[in-house]
Amino acid sequence: MNGDIVLVALILIGLIGRSPIITTAACLLLIVKLIHLERYLPALERRGLELGLLFLTVSVLVPFASERITWKDISGVFLTPAGLLALAGGALATWMNGRGLALLKMDPQLIVGLVIGSILGIVLLRGIPVGPLMAAGITAFLLKLFTFLLDKWK
Repeated sequence: MNGDIVLVALILIGLIGRSPIITTAACLLLIVKLIHLERYLPALERRGLELGLLFLTVSVLVPFASERITWKDISGVFLTPAGLLALAGGALATWMNGRGLALLKMDPQLIVGLVIGSILGIVLLRGIPVGPLMAAGITAFLLKLFTFLLDKWK
């Protein structure tokens, strides 16, 4: 019953914050619980992120499939400052994801803060959730920065 209350609260937060993603996700999970399909929750938890990333990747790759991005556009990535920074950004993001995974393995209870922080980011900052690994990667970076600054002030 406690989970139901949390889901209803998330639905209300999503409605108040005008976040259809949070509202829809919480509604779907509440429906799963109300029609007694809880046995599928572990599979949703395990594979949901993969499915979400799959659809996110598909949507990003549509311009290639629709031929709106050409070989000239692709080669241009290596020739412009913005393109080179995009390559660096992609590499940095995957490196940070690795740091996030290591952090979550060492301190798995941080996922609670990441989830609540993601919800706050969606509702208050109109953000888009892209996954707990990136959030954990940013958290790992912030922890390193905080530790570094704390050591400097001692």
